[in-house]
Amino acid sequence: MTGLPDTLADFGPAALAAVVVAAYLVVGEPFVGHVLHRRFEDRMRTDAAARRSFYARLLILEWGLSGLVLVVFLAAPDVQAAQLGLRWPTAWPGWPTALACTVLLVFVVVSTRALRSGALAAAPPRAPRPGEGRHSEPAVPSTVALLPRSASERRLFALVGVTAGVCEEWLYRGFMLAVVAALAPGLPSGWLVVVAAVAFGAAHAYQGVGGVLLTGVLGGVFAALYLQTGSLLLPVLLHAAVDLRFLLVPASALPPAGPSRRARWDTRGDQRDSVGPSE
Repeated sequence: MTGLPDTLADFGPAALAAVVVAAYLVVGEPFVGHVLHRRFEDRMRTDAAARRSFYARLLILEWGLSGLVLVVFLAAPDVQAAQLGLRWPTAWPGWPTALACTVLLVFVVVSTRALRSGALAAAPPRAPRPGEGRHSEPAVPSTVALLPRSASERRLFALVGVTAGVCEEWLYRGFMLAVVAALAPGLPSGWLVVVAAVAFGAAHAYQGVGGVLLTGVLGGVFAALYLQTGSLLLPVLLHAAVDLRFLLVPASALPPAGPSRRARWDTRGDQRDSVGPSE
């Protein structure tokens, strides 16, 4: 197990900042994620560039938070890089964690094959939100709508997938668990895994109950792998693989998600009537 900080005093003058940022990851990030995805869904109905814009915002947010955590770490005199997982693995994971990682890899392969076969295209659309009106275009789940369709979107999504692997492991495993261990010295590693799972699942609350449970399990597996190997390397690689598998799914296997023909014409008032009478 990685040697986590013993007390909050290890963070020195950066102690308060460390606690505030860790609290934001647990409490603030679920709210921010919800707001960003609601705005994305609204914009997607009329703006063909909504997906690329959302990818760009994710990159700015995650690298910005990671940079802030790096500043906090550099200002913490008694916290070493190894205590945040910035080193090569020093041990093999225990067999339960190794088994969980194997199951995760099998999940990546099987789910990718299912997605390529068109499983998402056959998924039922979500019900429209209040105020969208009964004549709104059928909406797909926001997580499906986020998947790239064009070549330019795929290039940006590749950056988002790598960013998620690097930044989210640095934030939720390396940094946050160090702060939790400093706040609760002697907390068993099993409880640290639970904390990581709950925080990571809550950060994906916009995905609904199923998304929270799935990402919570993933967060727990990544945390166990990190704590037992003492390094963020393997969690980063696994995390990136989970996200980047969507690049193997062709656009033809995805449901349409973007501005509809009606929405595109409705944004041009002089040609609104060409679509058909409103009801």
